[in-house]
Amino acid sequence: MRARAGYPAAMAAVSKEIPVPIDRVWAVLADGWTYASWVVGASHIRRVDSTWPAEGSGIHHSVGLWPLVINDVTRVRAVRPGEMVELDARLWPVGAATVRLELFPTATGTRVVMTENARSGPAAALPERAQDLMLVPRNKESLERLCALAARKTD
Repeated sequence: MRARAGYPAAMAAVSKEIPVPIDRVWAVLADGWTYASWVVGASHIRRVDSTWPAEGSGIHHSVGLWPLVINDVTRVRAVRPGEMVELDARLWPVGAATVRLELFPTATGTRVVMTENARSGPAAALPERAQDLMLVPRNKESLERLCALAARKTD
């Protein structure tokens, strides 16, 4: 992912091998109602657009612990079903980030690569190392949760 004009090139990247086929991993990503189950920080799904995960569709969610929650929406910026989804994840007043999940087949399942790039707000002004300190542990846990859901997923 390249930096956008006016934003730093900082990008937190993590990956995880998941011992299930791509279609099972994609099924979790394509079910917007599971978002709060695997995205660390998302606490409640209020609504999922009927076209999710089509480009422009959104998941209307809350972030934080009750009663201190912020209602926001995450939108799909780009998608290649079964291969990649790129999200515009916003969290007012912290800013916005581009989150990209890419799926690659492996001999034993699926490798998921998750990258996150703060695009606006105070987080975008942080040096790359500071962003990594915040984002990498959270995104590793998100991939662990995604793995657990995909392993349980039955069609």
